[in-house]
Amino acid sequence: MKHIAILITLLGALAGCASREALNPADLEPGRLPPPDVSLNIAGLGPCTDSPDRSLRLDSSQPVHILVHGCFGSSGQFRGLAQVLAFHGQQTACFTYDDRARLAEVAEDLKQSLQQLATLSRVPQITVIGHSQGALIARRAMTESPSLAPLPGRAVDMRLVTISGPFAGIAAARTCGKRWLYPLTLGFVPLSCYLATGPKWADITFSSRFIREPGALDRQVAHYLKIDTDERGSCRREEGGRCVEDDDIFSLDEQRQEQIETDARTTRVVVLAGHVEIVGDKRVAPKKLIALLQQQGVLRPTPAASLPAFGSLLARVYEGKAAQ
Repeated sequence: MKHIAILITLLGALAGCASREALNPADLEPGRLPPPDVSLNIAGLGPCTDSPDRSLRLDSSQPVHILVHGCFGSSGQFRGLAQVLAFHGQQTACFTYDDRARLAEVAEDLKQSLQQLATLSRVPQITVIGHSQGALIARRAMTESPSLAPLPGRAVDMRLVTISGPFAGIAAARTCGKRWLYPLTLGFVPLSCYLATGPKWADITFSSRFIREPGALDRQVAHYLKIDTDERGSCRREEGGRCVEDDDIFSLDEQRQEQIETDARTTRVVVLAGHVEIVGDKRVAPKKLIALLQQQGVLRPTPAASLPAFGSLLARVYEGKAAQ
């Protein structure tokens, strides 16, 4: 019974690590995006929609933001943030992956995609933004790797933003990292962990090499913005005045990792926000994240004359309200 409880606990914790809800299903509105001049087919990269057409159409002379979703996600989960960026004239692509696969392998796939993007286009700047599990993948993809060439050889300004990433390992998976339990339970503990999360279970525990040895950022990464969320007391859904689904997924201790925070290129910011709240869902727009990204220069400022239109966009995309 104890081992079954371990499996249930792990499944319950990971079920909340990213929203499964799709936002506005329509294609992205062009906003203030420049017209594309190149169409690329790069494995893993595509538009931030769930369209089967994964061709990436970009203005290759402009910066691009690569969005990396968390577990249970899809490209469409970041449709809202892509729309926010488009409103400000900033183009995006989304990285899609099997969220049960080994995180180290997915990160290598992302690094290859970034290398291809730089090689096949003239984009002057690439900013990778990852949330939750996607934060772990995004940072690992931006590190020095003996198995792959460095990030793009030509002069590309590389930036990194991670949001709510459990860089110290997921507490709910702590039992999975206790290797001495494996023989004592006749292999039931690792089997339970595998059933709950797939092969990635070996990368998300406190004792995994992926967590203990995060690696140094590649020298081409100019800046790293690490956004940690203080999720205590947050609520994702209320009914009758009481919280029926909290939004407290990862503690600050789970998000802290001294090895990655001591890099001189790293800026760490703590935001009082729930795990899903910070990136938005069908009930709430990510206003705290938008304000922070603008403050840190990741998202362009919203012109005063455009504030009403931007407010309408947020209501329509995140809250499902029809345009007035």
